[in-house]
Amino acid sequence: MANPSKAQQEAALARLEKFSRFTDSSIGIPFTRFQIGAEAIIGLVPIVGDAAGLVLGSYVLVEAQRAGASKGVKLRMLRNMGIDFVGGLLPVVGDAFDAIYKANTRNT
Repeated sequence: MANPSKAQQEAALARLEKFSRFTDSSIGIPFTRFQIGAEAIIGLVPIVGDAAGLVLGSYVLVEAQRAGASKGVKLRMLRNMGIDFVGGLLPVVGDAFDAIYKANTRNT
């Protein structure tokens, strides 16, 4: 695979920032400064929602691969995805953890 150009990398980063905002912080909680995203809402559905969040997070990893991210960066991204997935599986507190951890924003 050829190295992506600077313009391609910047376009990918812009897409990822938009995606991360949607999944991690697109919904403001009234009367607070806290924001959650679509992934936290999807994660409310037991197990299936957390699996869907993992699939959504995979998009960030695929874009990183296309942009030429190093192996170390991709491993940290996988770690963040794993922490987010396992944390989201915890009964009751998992949903709050999912809203706070924001793995897609970390990975972007």
